[in-house]
Amino acid sequence: MAVIGGSTKLLAVLGDPVGHSLSPVLQNAAIRKLGLDWCYMALPVAAADLPVALEGLHALGAAGLNVTIPHKQAVMALLHGVTPLAQRIGAVNTLVRQRHGWMGDNTDMAGFMAPLQRQGVDLRNKTALVLGGGGSARAVVAGCSALGCGRILVAGRDPQRLQRFLADAQGLADHPEGVLWHGLDTVLDAVELVVNTTPVGMSPAGEACPLDPGQLEHLRPHTWVYDVIYTPRPTTLLRQARVRGCGTIDGLAMLVGQGAAALRLWCGRQDVDEDTMLRAASAALEAPPESRGASA
Repeated sequence: MAVIGGSTKLLAVLGDPVGHSLSPVLQNAAIRKLGLDWCYMALPVAAADLPVALEGLHALGAAGLNVTIPHKQAVMALLHGVTPLAQRIGAVNTLVRQRHGWMGDNTDMAGFMAPLQRQGVDLRNKTALVLGGGGSARAVVAGCSALGCGRILVAGRDPQRLQRFLADAQGLADHPEGVLWHGLDTVLDAVELVVNTTPVGMSPAGEACPLDPGQLEHLRPHTWVYDVIYTPRPTTLLRQARVRGCGTIDGLAMLVGQGAAALRLWCGRQDVDEDTMLRAASAALEAPPESRGASA
């Protein structure tokens, strides 16, 4: 544990609930490696209290903030400004301190892309399939477009909700296409990347899988399967994908990637050690629940 003194600067993630967050663990590990006199905390903030919390933390000199569920969209109306990327995605997860208030940015897209780039996955002119149409899916669609995917499919169960998502996503990628869940068998053979952005398979329902057994049979060894969930590790989807010879990436890599991108924005340094962050977060997940906060 670093010593907290009179000159220590505060960083925090605001959410409701937020006590489960791994961000303090991974961020404080990176902060120590950088030698910064900063401390990152998780602060529970109800939606009704978000305006006063932002104002108060700015007045107190907080060096930077993250926001998570349920604040990623509501916070946008409370900020001094929003970057074009965050405006395009329609959500903010990182707040950068400015003289008169907070500037909103989005590092979820960078977090999604980072592990693919580290693995050397070449998606240029390839086909990606995004499962789900929630907030995370917007950053994933934008990331797939930035990585050069030639075709982006978005799978949904409700036709009307899927069409609304596709209409909103026109600014994130060129002509994303929709596919209904029951029709996934017809496309899974030909995709190079599958990304699960749904909560299906998340603890405590860790045995669930967003693809049924028949759909899983269509996964091919050339396909990468990416699950934004990181509890359990691995998810049922990733276990099944490995059986079929697919490359896999889990949500912890994305969490670390977005956290590292946020820390670079706050400190202005590029030498943020993502391996340190990943080791700290992995150790916290493997530790008994009662001791997980000890390294924060």
